[in-house]
Amino acid sequence: MEFTFEQLPKAFTQLFTKLENIERLLTERSNEPQPETERWLNLTELCDYLPDKPVKPTVYGWVHQRVIPCHKRGKKLYFLKSEIDIWLQAGRKKTFAETASEADNYINSKRR
Repeated sequence: MEFTFEQLPKAFTQLFTKLENIERLLTERSNEPQPETERWLNLTELCDYLPDKPVKPTVYGWVHQRVIPCHKRGKKLYFLKSEIDIWLQAGRKKTFAETASEADNYINSKRR
């Protein structure tokens, strides 16, 4: 697309307006809260984050028994929030209907 000398001021104005719009959109997007992808928790933050609010000695016991996923740096323990979320979801209890359905499937598979 070619511009003549007479069209240059109008094209410059349009370009400047578009640039301002882009800048405004980027500013709005940067001010929005970003989702937390990975966050490290220390022991105190973990105790506050977990639903049953365990005390520190309980968490130390879980770490010693290798029940809870953790990372150790020197003498400090750190917990990755995403790993804790997965660990919490893995402990979900099945409903009676889910257990009955699995039992039926198992019995039916053994009859063949």
